[in-house]
Amino acid sequence: MTQTTRLDNSTYNILIALGKEADFLYSTVDTYIEDAKKDNREYLVEIWNQMKRDKGKHLQMLRQALEKEAKDEKLSSSSTR
Repeated sequence: MTQTTRLDNSTYNILIALGKEADFLYSTVDTYIEDAKKDNREYLVEIWNQMKRDKGKHLQMLRQALEKEAKDEKLSSSSTR
């Protein structure tokens, strides 16, 4: 017997947002910072660095939300057995 895992919309939304935040943090923002440095735009460097810090906080919040979702799902699954 196979069991399929179905995500509700809220959990799916967390996963999508995590992917977008992670992509920005780990693929994009450092390039923007380097470009601003090369162009001697220190104010842009600071803006990108601030956004990087903010996105890092968002990523942490989303990770915590996903952990809670997983924990709650685990508890509700085991209580129905």
